[in-house]
Amino acid sequence: MSNRHSLLRQLPAIDKILNCPEIAALAKSNPHLILREAAQKTVERIRKQLLAEQAPVPDLSFESVIEQVQQKIKELSRPSLRKVINVTGTVLHTNLGRAPLSNAALLAIQETARSYSNLEYNLDLGERGQRFSHVEELLCKLTGGEAATVVNNNAGAVLLSLAALASGRSALVSRGEMIEIGGSFRIPDVMSAGGVKLVEVGTTNKTHLSDFHDAIDPDVALIMKVHTSNYRILGFTDSVSGEQLAELGHKHGIPVLEDLGSGLLLDLTPYGLPREPTVREVLATGIDLVTFSGDKLLGGPQAGVIVGRKTVIDRLRRHPMARAMRIDKLTLAAFEATLRLYLDPQKALKGIPALNMLTTPADELKKRCTRLLPKISKAIEGKYRAEIVPSSSTVGGGALPLTELPGWAIAVTPLNLSINSLITKLRRTEPPVIGRIHENQMLIDPRTLFDDEIDQLCAAFSQAAGES
Repeated sequence: MSNRHSLLRQLPAIDKILNCPEIAALAKSNPHLILREAAQKTVERIRKQLLAEQAPVPDLSFESVIEQVQQKIKELSRPSLRKVINVTGTVLHTNLGRAPLSNAALLAIQETARSYSNLEYNLDLGERGQRFSHVEELLCKLTGGEAATVVNNNAGAVLLSLAALASGRSALVSRGEMIEIGGSFRIPDVMSAGGVKLVEVGTTNKTHLSDFHDAIDPDVALIMKVHTSNYRILGFTDSVSGEQLAELGHKHGIPVLEDLGSGLLLDLTPYGLPREPTVREVLATGIDLVTFSGDKLLGGPQAGVIVGRKTVIDRLRRHPMARAMRIDKLTLAAFEATLRLYLDPQKALKGIPALNMLTTPADELKKRCTRLLPKISKAIEGKYRAEIVPSSSTVGGGALPLTELPGWAIAVTPLNLSINSLITKLRRTEPPVIGRIHENQMLIDPRTLFDDEIDQLCAAFSQAAGES
């Protein structure tokens, strides 16, 4: 260990590193703070390795240290949030940002971001306006609602609805709909946060209308229905329909809220997807309020949408929490552009990436694999085996949880390294490539691969093959 301590004197001083020509040249394109931090962290890492008795003695040559500092500068200069190539086949991949935006949405963001806008200014009246007005009419046209408002996400939409309609009082929910979604968001917890007393009715597998009816008392301010968008209870089950709850609520003067979650605006059953209620269909049952996400099946930016009866929506808008949860101008621009595509369903299916991916037939995916295979085979240089195999994709994002989308993929099998090593190498390319492992193979699912990403994908495999 004493020999290792003596080697510490060979570590170069930070100023010597910063003043060497290779690092000094980088000062033109990198802040001095980044250069110094890279030098300090590199030297500190080498020092710790020297002091770790079981670790191999690192290369202490000045050239090696400078090379490591250069690599660290690249790492520190790279944005933390950045593009990845998604070849998992999961369309609404929550960890990868859910729905990618349409070109129309991207253009709207750019136009709104680079200048001033009429975000809260009524151009017709020349006075202050409301930001939700830019999408309210569109939402009402597309869903049949009397009014609409938008907040930052669907969890916020549910929380705002609870706080505005039932704070200090109680709300009825079927025990079979006491859900938890991603990020430990639980219905009981959000009710508590909204100051609402939860009253469970029925049982886990069966809830009847009489259960709701018997639980109504003067303290009940809301009836809530939760659509099981990210799970299913199968077998000996029964639940209360929206029509029944709406009729019961109206009879007793109690608003009824349904958290629809996925936010489907178009019927996708003609394209082979299972039946899922659209927002319009849910509102047609007489439900007073429907909440849903903007970045799931709707295919837009993250947002929480609330549509329904105007008198109820107005109560939400007046609540102080509405301002705290409002969406920003860039999200609003992207959301409006996405909704406008829905005015022509065929344009929506073609122009909204998530819808396009979900409705792509298996035959088309096989053709894409056939075109992609020679390029992948050339990139991997014989280090891996690549072949076309039948596969299935998932919707993701807590939507259509039991649905498997039939298709095809390219299976890549490493010949001289583990599959985990390949996955790790691809995560370290630029841009990173995120795939999925199936039976010791990495699957490249073309469903979620954009055409303009093919060259980058091949370059990533070429880099991984070169490092093998």
